[in-house]
Amino acid sequence: MNIRSITAFVAPGWPVEPRRFEEISRCLSAARLALEQAGYPVQTLRLATPPPAEMERPVAPADRAEFARQLEAQAFVHGIDYVAIGPALPEEPGGFTAIPEILAATENVFTSGLYAHSEVGVALPAARACAQVIERNSRLSSDGFANLRFAALANVPSGTPFFPAAYHDNGSPALAIATEAAELAVDAFREVSSPEIARRRLVGMIEAHASAITRLLQPIAAEHETRWLGIDFSLAPYPEHHRSLGTALELLGVSAVGLAGTVAAAAFLADCLDRAQFKRTGFCGLFLPVLEDATLAARAAEGHLTLADLLVLSTLCGTGLDTLPVPGDTDAEALMAILVDLGALALRHNKPLTARLMPIPGKVAGDPVHFDFAYFADSCVLDVPAHAVTGLLGGAGVLNIGPRPA
Repeated sequence: MNIRSITAFVAPGWPVEPRRFEEISRCLSAARLALEQAGYPVQTLRLATPPPAEMERPVAPADRAEFARQLEAQAFVHGIDYVAIGPALPEEPGGFTAIPEILAATENVFTSGLYAHSEVGVALPAARACAQVIERNSRLSSDGFANLRFAALANVPSGTPFFPAAYHDNGSPALAIATEAAELAVDAFREVSSPEIARRRLVGMIEAHASAITRLLQPIAAEHETRWLGIDFSLAPYPEHHRSLGTALELLGVSAVGLAGTVAAAAFLADCLDRAQFKRTGFCGLFLPVLEDATLAARAAEGHLTLADLLVLSTLCGTGLDTLPVPGDTDAEALMAILVDLGALALRHNKPLTARLMPIPGKVAGDPVHFDFAYFADSCVLDVPAHAVTGLLGGAGVLNIGPRPA
């Protein structure tokens, strides 16, 4: 099992203070060394900041591209692979406008926009602003790749170690782990005679790895005066079939992800994850990123897995709509309609969801999609049967949606 990232959560100061990078980079390096000596390959070291508007000295939208450049430079000097700038907030329209400038100014900086939260509701202007950001990002390069580094957030708390959703709560420095563990589910579900045996195998694997990781990293965090937040065991995939969450679902008996049985298989897998005992942070749900999962990418190309299917799976402890290639001419109003639906699901089910939608310039539904990127599989552009919402849903208000009563 690989570690997708060791993520540190730090308030970097504005202007950025190098000493804060120096301090946390020592913690990250020690954590990486301990994990790799224990047999866990670590892909990346990452750092996430608070929302710029909530930092001790807030970063104005006009300064955020420079803030991003300074963060990227310090990350390079201190051996940190990627940085996530905390989300633009619903109450700051200018924060959303600055996002394409942040992405254009950097290569290794991610960011996000928060448009739905249990304390706010679905902020319709923020949903529209996120959609406009996605549309603008898609034109930053000829392949639409910049949207890999942006996510629209619905009900996502701080302390999530997966990018682009990661952000800091503005407290003391903290540390968390994001796993790349879809292969555990594949291994657990092979050649088993009953669902109960499959469940015991997967839960046992998760708990054993979580216990080992915690024993290694909790003392390191304490030594560096850093809070240990825990592990986001979201079973993230890698684009090979034996490391695919889609493959795990099909091993349970679904003929192809998206066909009948998919909901039952996903619910069973999510239930296994819920039963495992460990210190949790972040999503701890089903990661179903179409372009990052070889089986999901294939099923989308075959027409079995659709946008509607992924919305349904988001209600079962899926983490949202991730790396979805959509037609290049999908406009902001159609994208907003999708985000409104996702935000409503997040609030009604009281769970974190994200949208990482990728309009591909010049492509229409059904066209092949290929990126020269090791973490993406080939697929096709998904159909987007979405139209602009109007009336109250398309206005400038807030949809206050409470969770379903227990």
